[in-house]
Amino acid sequence: MVIREAVESELAFIREQRVSSYEEHAAKIPEGHWQALKQGISSKADTQAGVVLLVAEVDGRILGSVTLFPAKTDAYEGQVEELDYPEIRMLAVSPSARGKGVAAALISECINRAKEQGHNEIGLHTGDFMKNAMRLYERFGFERLPQYDFEPADDGLIVKAYRLTFK
Repeated sequence: MVIREAVESELAFIREQRVSSYEEHAAKIPEGHWQALKQGISSKADTQAGVVLLVAEVDGRILGSVTLFPAKTDAYEGQVEELDYPEIRMLAVSPSARGKGVAAALISECINRAKEQGHNEIGLHTGDFMKNAMRLYERFGFERLPQYDFEPADDGLIVKAYRLTFK
């Protein structure tokens, strides 16, 4: 598996893959929340200055992607204050590639890049309904930061904040 930066010609495919990767949650959440989530993962936020879009590729096929937002960036369009550490966003793995270490490889690359940039922490947010994702982040050692939680669709569903501290 190769983890590399995406190229512009792959953006449409990556955004479509994100939506198909997250679609399993649509039935579990209110329609308004799904539409807000879908809009967020389909947006051009991954092309903002300083944002790195990474893909996991095997045999020329993109199996998943993640964005790494730099510290002090409005990664959530005003929902959360700008944080002093990079933020992992929009982690998505093709349903057919799950269970093969794709998500872990993408997260590890984000952590390595944050360390290389001199940071001691990295953060992320995930929907309360994404139980598998939360378990994965907790296995990496991410800890909850409820003070940075937010409710994007005013429907009672919380987007939970996590942070990993390293040396």
